[in-house]
Amino acid sequence: MTQTPIWQLSATEIAAQTRAGDLSAESSVQAAIDRMNAVNPALNAVVDDLSAVALTRAQALDTARAKGEPTGPLHGVPVTIKVNVDQAGHATTNGMVAFKDLIAPDDAPLVENLQNAGAVVIGRTNTPEFSFRADTDNPLYGRTHNPWGPHVSAGGSSGGAGSAIMAGIGALAHGNDIGGSLRFPAAANGAVTVKPGLGRVPAWNPSQKVERGMLAQSMSVQGLLTRSAADLHLSMPTMIEPDARDPFHVPLPWHGETLEGPIRVAFTKNTFEFDLHPEVSLALDIARDALTDAGYLVEEVEPPLVHEAGMVGYRTLMGEVLVLMKDDVQTHGSPTINEIFDEYFKQFPPFEGDELLKMMAQRSHYARQWSLFLQDYPLVLTPFMPSPFFVPDRDTHGAEGVREVLGTAQYSFSMNYMGLPAGCLPTRLVELVQGTQPINVQIVGRRWREDLIVDAMVAVEDRVGQMCGPLWQRMG
Repeated sequence: MTQTPIWQLSATEIAAQTRAGDLSAESSVQAAIDRMNAVNPALNAVVDDLSAVALTRAQALDTARAKGEPTGPLHGVPVTIKVNVDQAGHATTNGMVAFKDLIAPDDAPLVENLQNAGAVVIGRTNTPEFSFRADTDNPLYGRTHNPWGPHVSAGGSSGGAGSAIMAGIGALAHGNDIGGSLRFPAAANGAVTVKPGLGRVPAWNPSQKVERGMLAQSMSVQGLLTRSAADLHLSMPTMIEPDARDPFHVPLPWHGETLEGPIRVAFTKNTFEFDLHPEVSLALDIARDALTDAGYLVEEVEPPLVHEAGMVGYRTLMGEVLVLMKDDVQTHGSPTINEIFDEYFKQFPPFEGDELLKMMAQRSHYARQWSLFLQDYPLVLTPFMPSPFFVPDRDTHGAEGVREVLGTAQYSFSMNYMGLPAGCLPTRLVELVQGTQPINVQIVGRRWREDLIVDAMVAVEDRVGQMCGPLWQRMG
């Protein structure tokens, strides 16, 4: 019987074995480091190698356990952290040359929460400039590559995290999401994620000099990318532990009340002005059938105001970006990111002045309509994107490129605007002319019911399996 290599174990398997004493934290971390050394040179997913300190921490965890000290729920689980979040003693670069020496004075809440639970940070992952692209490349670290091959982008802005987790570099990968930055890399690499809702995970960077804009505060969330949906049930309760540094954190338990009867799921294939690719349609059918067979009541019904909320939401965000970020982008950004932002502003004309304030207030209208809809349908199965994931640098191809990358993603950023949780998981692996790649779908849920989303993703994954197995066979 062939034994599964340690680096291939899920976070749930690692935690169970390390807590039971069947696997040492040092062995778990060393296996992840060895895998990182083997595959990261070709991927450039991890841009800050923390191997030495990780091994020291793992050894300390083993010593503490041997003394009978309690173990955390993530004891010995190797994780990565994105370089736009503070980790004490390390640069929070946000993919920027100008910020390469911005050393964090303390850990962000999520880093503290993960480490308090026994997780071990083995490295920090790449992000595009300002973490504001759905593709990951920057002048400081260079491009992150997708482990499926050069024919498909690794996604962004948590592209380093998505590439790392699917390549086997660690069992959990931190990322964040203001318009899709957890779900884009999940879709690109075939990973699983749940974008938490507003207020779910405490967030703050001790290195920041000023507070973020109101929309950035209300649309951006912290989360994790995994290979297995069940790993989110293990790890997200740690992520949502309270931290007083985030005054708007909502301290609710991970699991909410049990819903009576079969859970109703609204199902839509509407992609508005964009054509639905046949492979995406099949991926949605697979998810629908899996949920139906698992006992969910799936009904084809149109959720409210997705297109309008998406367009208004992103134009509103661009209004805030125009005021609070444009000068920094022009001063510190590369010509590439400036050209992309110019196109953002053309395709999503920023609301300004009084109109910006009115559209910020309009958030509650869209959120209210969805809250009412979710009373009848606690979950909503939607496309994530209308087509298979795009090629690297697609958003540098002028108006057409930005439209394909961002313009089609209304099911993504509309959920950020309304502050709703949304999961993303692969259901199909396809052979296209350009090469093999996964196809992901999205499952939206009631506010603060990420657990319902993850339950549904587990049910789908039980039917379709995980994408890491076929990927690792290809990678060798």
